[in-house]
Amino acid sequence: MDTTRVSSTAFDGTPHAPAHARKFVRQVLGEWRLSHLAEDAVLLTSELVTNAVVHAGTGVELTCRLDVDASPPKLEIEVDDHHPTRALPSGDSAPADGTLPTSGRGLALAGMLADAWGVTYTRTAKRVWVRMELGEGCDMQDHVSCPPCLVPGPIAPPLETLHVGVVICDLDGVVESWNPEAEQLLGWRAEQAIGRSLKELVAWRGHGPYALSLTDTLSLGRWRGEARMRHRDGSLVPVYVSQLRARGHAGERRAIWMIVSSEHRFVLTPPSAPLRREAGRRIKDLLDRDMPLTELLATIAQIVQVSSGGDAAYVLLATEGGSRFGVAAGVGATAGLVGVLATGVFGADRKSPTMIEDLLAGDVELAQQLRARSLACAPLLVAGEVVGFLVVTDAQPSRFDQELTVSLQHIAGQVAVTVQRERLAEQDRAHRGRLSFLAEAGELLAGVHDEELIAALTAQLVVPKIATWAAVYLTDLAGMTRLAHVWHSEERHNADLRKSLPAIPRTALTEVSWPVGQENVLAFPLLTQGRSHGALVIGRAEPTLPLELADLLADLCRLVALNLHTAMLYARQATTSRVLQRSLLPMRVAPMPGLESAVVYEPAEEGADVGGDFYDLFTVADHWCFALGDVCGSGPEAAAVTGLARHAVRLLAKEHYTVADIFDRLNHALLDEGEEGRFLSLLCGELTPLPQGGALCTIASAGHPPPLLLRPDGEVRAVATPQLLLGIESGARFYVESFELAPEEVLLCVTDGVTERRDGDRLLDDGDGLAQLLSTCTGLSAHAVAERVRHAVETFAAEPSQDDVALLVIKANAGLRTVR
Repeated sequence: MDTTRVSSTAFDGTPHAPAHARKFVRQVLGEWRLSHLAEDAVLLTSELVTNAVVHAGTGVELTCRLDVDASPPKLEIEVDDHHPTRALPSGDSAPADGTLPTSGRGLALAGMLADAWGVTYTRTAKRVWVRMELGEGCDMQDHVSCPPCLVPGPIAPPLETLHVGVVICDLDGVVESWNPEAEQLLGWRAEQAIGRSLKELVAWRGHGPYALSLTDTLSLGRWRGEARMRHRDGSLVPVYVSQLRARGHAGERRAIWMIVSSEHRFVLTPPSAPLRREAGRRIKDLLDRDMPLTELLATIAQIVQVSSGGDAAYVLLATEGGSRFGVAAGVGATAGLVGVLATGVFGADRKSPTMIEDLLAGDVELAQQLRARSLACAPLLVAGEVVGFLVVTDAQPSRFDQELTVSLQHIAGQVAVTVQRERLAEQDRAHRGRLSFLAEAGELLAGVHDEELIAALTAQLVVPKIATWAAVYLTDLAGMTRLAHVWHSEERHNADLRKSLPAIPRTALTEVSWPVGQENVLAFPLLTQGRSHGALVIGRAEPTLPLELADLLADLCRLVALNLHTAMLYARQATTSRVLQRSLLPMRVAPMPGLESAVVYEPAEEGADVGGDFYDLFTVADHWCFALGDVCGSGPEAAAVTGLARHAVRLLAKEHYTVADIFDRLNHALLDEGEEGRFLSLLCGELTPLPQGGALCTIASAGHPPPLLLRPDGEVRAVATPQLLLGIESGARFYVESFELAPEEVLLCVTDGVTERRDGDRLLDDGDGLAQLLSTCTGLSAHAVAERVRHAVETFAAEPSQDDVALLVIKANAGLRTVR
């Protein structure tokens, strides 16, 4: 029976929302008889709702949830807003004196007043929640009534062995009183025990971020639970403890412990009913209720375990193939079972109950997996087909009898049809949900080529939907495995989680001994094409992993591994492309005495180092050569022509070929490549310094925008006549033109990405627009001219340029000096 209580409401995102929220929470806690929590709960609610209104500015949903079946019982308060992209206000820092600022204190209060808090993001909402634990000893009978079928009732051992020890200690755990029965049970005389700390006498177990410490337990008003205490001979005695906190004569608080051996725990707990005889009736009542499959199976397992008196009980269901069976629900001393139990004990041909007195004698692997020696099971039969099993186990051998197998078979006969019907319906829903989840994961991971981002997204996909926390390990090409990302449902535990997990596992991930806390830790390999890319490691509070979730995680891991493989290939190709692209541009521009130069180069493709345009400026003997070109097309083919053209120009110039000869040789080289439509526009020239300053320029333009010369008086003129494009006609003849670049004159060479910059139907060079722009640059340095032209190109239209932009500016100086 689901004993969880939920109460929700919604508010507009107005300044009145916090007041309405406080009133709502106080009213709900009063109805639930939890008024003693109201002050802290109302304060937390007020701060979280205020944060949501101020920082998100949207409507707010408020939910109070009381779970009395949790251990310990817990109250959760959730505040949802509809602005998931708005970050939470920082609450990490505080003044040195420990006081809180008047704003931004919601998360600081959550850390101080709540037992746990966290943030959950979806596409449309952000949820901030806090948890307040009520303590193991909190009497919740006033809130809900627990079904009697779930109350354990062990068979009492001989009364002569009963010793009820009474121990009184202060809230620091120092023993003040020790009765003779405690001596009979644990061997310590009163004078030996009094004055000792309980920490010396109790082997307290408290793992995980939410477990109560011994000190915290002593501060509770009431508490009952199992523990182990140290006998005087050094052994550990399993005991059952009932604690009550009371005041002494002087008003001081004391903790009173009543202790019995675990086998006598019934003395300190409510008396149990003859559960085995009534199991059939309870199952019938259970089947009359409408509940989810997971809750139905868990309740069946609880009834089986309690009615049998075993350590643990499981419900196994057939996999899709029907030949193997996996854990669908489990209660008691489970071992964190996952997926399929491949063993002969559970088979499709086992149509009658089975009882095994000692598993170690027949199936050591199964005994280790179940941590049990006694086993009894009964098949779930539907139309003569085995669809699952009810299983009960115990750590001791010869624990069960044939009467139990008859009872199990009776229960199995009652629930088989209902379980199969609900299972088929759940499988259909799970299949649709599985496809939806994988589609969402595929969409989220699509196009992501960064391994670190893939690891982060993977962890956040499974937390908190599937696991309490997740960690992703990545394995590189050298076989080195490292911890890439961790994510906890309570973000404050991320740092501690990363510290507790091995950063670089020294053994195979399947052999790592993971830290054991409250959660069961499971590892799933990231495999594709026979290669391991790492593993997904998760921690779950539930002791078993349903088959549907195991299959879903396996599919998710295959998807993640495929994306990691794609990211690896992309990174390798991108590295290769960058290396090749950078080889198409000069590493540095050669300095020229008496001349000043500046270059602007901006590829149109985002993230590219090189486009279809190229430039070069280099020294040859006593003069300098420059080139500016534009290849028709884009992609690898255009890059190949770019490399051919740039290196051919440099090589031929070094061999002292004239500019006309360079054009002729390059024209034939392009035609010999045999690529139709692969043309090249090229502007190439030589600069020879003159004694009086400036330089003699010999230049030729093959289908390229003509270079412009700016005189000191602002006059601008073209200094080269366009000739035929390279790569069109084998018989083409090219010629050069010469002019003197006088001191203070500027030569501007551009590609068509400048002249043909478009804004609607208008081009930048319409009406000699580029010449008019250059005429305004008198007196500017080469770098200033280049920046002004670049800025004009960028701001000419609102849309980004769709073509590569390259321009080269050369200015003659009055005196001979080297400008770098």
